This record gives sequence, C-alpha cells and structure tokens, in this order.
Amino acid sequence: MSRVIVLGAGIVGTAAAWDLIRRGHDVTAADADASRVAATAADLDVHPVVLDVTDVAAVQGAVAGHDLVVSAVPYVHGYDLATAAIEDGAHYLDFGGNPAVVARQLQLDAEAVAGDIAVIPDCGLAPGLANVVAEGLLTELGGTADSVQLRVGALPQQPVGALGYQLAFSPHGLINEYAEPCEVIEDGIRTTVEPLTRFEALEWTGWGPLEAFSTAGGTSTMASSHQNAVTSLEYKTLRYPGHGRIFRAMYELGLFDEEPRRIGGTTLAPRDTLLAALSSHLPSGEPDVVLVRVWATRGDETITAQCEDLHDGQFSALARTTAFPATALADLLLRGECATRGVVTMNQAVASSHLLAELDAVAIAFERAH
Repeated sequence: MSRVIVLGAGIVGTAAAWDLIRRGHDVTAADADASRVAATAADLDVHPVVLDVTDVAAVQGAVAGHDLVVSAVPYVHGYDLATAAIEDGAHYLDFGGNPAVVARQLQLDAEAVAGDIAVIPDCGLAPGLANVVAEGLLTELGGTADSVQLRVGALPQQPVGALGYQLAFSPHGLINEYAEPCEVIEDGIRTTVEPLTRFEALEWTGWGPLEAFSTAGGTSTMASSHQNAVTSLEYKTLRYPGHGRIFRAMYELGLFDEEPRRIGGTTLAPRDTLLAALSSHLPSGEPDVVLVRVWATRGDETITAQCEDLHDGQFSALARTTAFPATALADLLLRGECATRGVVTMNQAVASSHLLAELDAVAIAFERAH
C-alpha cells in the first residue's frame, strides 16, 4: 500500500483523497484549516494533519515518508512544494494553471530525474485531462494537424444573475485565468493573445447557446511542444452568454490590477476588492455541469472528443473532472504503469487511451465523432 499526502482539503482535495482511498492507497489529508481537516477525516478514512504550506520545514516534515504528493492548494505554492517533494523523494502532482509557475517547475527537471521522481503539474481538467485528450487526437492524425481546438467550461446547471456563474473554485484561480496572456499557435508559431478576447458562439444540446473566449493556462505546454507540427492551436473557456464581456470590462477598468493604490484613507489592490466581492456575492454549491469539446483537423479529416459530466450527488462535476484525472495518474505512477520521470505536464506524461481507461470506474467518458 502506497502512502499519499493530499495538500488542501477543499472540494478538489477531498475528491482526490476519496479516489485515492478507493484505489487502495493510505492517504493523509493536510490543510491549514483544522476544522476542514477534521471534517475530511470524519468523512473519509484519512490521517488528518494541520499544515501551513508556506512553512517549508513543516511541509518537508509532513511529506517525509510519503510516496506521492498531490497539491490542491493555490498554484502560487507550486514551485516550493515541488521542490520539497523532490527533496523528500516523493512524486508530485498539482493542478497548475499558471504558465509562469509551471515554467519555474520545469527548471527542476534535472533534480527530479536524478531523484527518480516524477513532477507533473497541470493535472486537472484544463490544463490536464482536456490536453491529454487533445494529444491523443493529434497522435491519431499522425502527429501533425491544421488545427487543434479545446473548449472547456464548468457551469451551474441553472444560471443565475448577469454573470450566469457560480463560484466553483477559488476566485484567485478564476481571475488568474482571466488576467494572464493566453498561449496559442497561429500560422505554426507560438504566440500569446489577450485574455477575454476572441469571442465565439457555440451550441451545445441541452446547455446552449454558450460563448467561448480566450483564457490563460488552458493550452499547458502544447503551444511550445507543437508549434512546428500544428498550424493553429487554441483553448477557450465556455460560459453562458454575456459573462465574458462583463469580466472584460472589469479587466479594462483595472479591477484585476494587483498593485495597491491609495483610495481615500485606505491602501488596497483593486484585485483584492474584486476577489472579496466575488467570494461574498457569487452563489456556490449548486449542481454543476462540466463540458469539454476537443477537436483536431488535418485536411478533410476532423476528429472530435466530447465529455459532459454532472454533479454525482457527492462531488461536483468540477471536483470530479479536476481531481480524478490526477488521482488516476497518481495511481498509474504508484503501480509502476507510468514510467515518466523528471518534470513534465500531464499531456506529456500519459497517453490518452491509458488515462481514459482509468476513468471508466468513475464514469468520466468521452464520446467520439469523425
């Protein structure tokens, strides 16, 4: 029985712990919030640990003796946590999403290889599962394509308010996706475009009409690794119509800025105010749906893979489709069925057919069309 520690006992971390237990591993759940850890331990057969991930010595002590670390804490901690895992000889997976942090983690490759360790960021839904599926389609086309397109959204089943959105995960992660440059391939060249641009309408039976627009992090490392083989590659987020342009207006007004400003008698960053407003006013916890559509085209041939996942009564669709791909890969590593070592993103670490087979047991499935 392998020992795994999950850092973060929120909705994604709890789902990850549940699936690792289901897969037969001995799991420790760690979080800075003692009550949250206690609640997780009451619901699941985990070892609870109260842990502040900013305390390097405490992290190294908690990770020691474990075979693998799953980080479900904010992306900003990714580099330090990956470093601690390597030093303690444990494989490391996280949900990534921030290209700058992932770029720093990639610099740890030599240390990870020397330690016979796999460090795999971008292991969630997108970046993560959607990119693995896209890589699979590209492989089917022989490794080259005119276009590879990814469209992914986590939506409330019943949209409420002008944004048509509920807070499905940390608002910090949401604004990160909406604020950073978006990597794409255009005319065979890797480049970036502004977030909250390139709007398009998309129909989805039962859930449409929807809108799609550019957001950061969704292409993971695909833009850098395929710029000589793919003419066009792009990731866009799916939302109910109107959502993206409201946030684009906030972006243009400077509400995403992180630099503190003096306003009246108070100094604060506009983004902090926005994050507080999102946390306080957006609904959360209602049944959700995750929609994924990926397609690749070469000449007259187009291959499409599509997934529709719903809240299962225990875990939200977003928690399922974020946590379970990572825990499936963790299990493959621990069973010795994934030989990846060094620092690579999820789409480079595991084949689509291998990962999707592992998700059958949790009823995450893709439909195919030509």
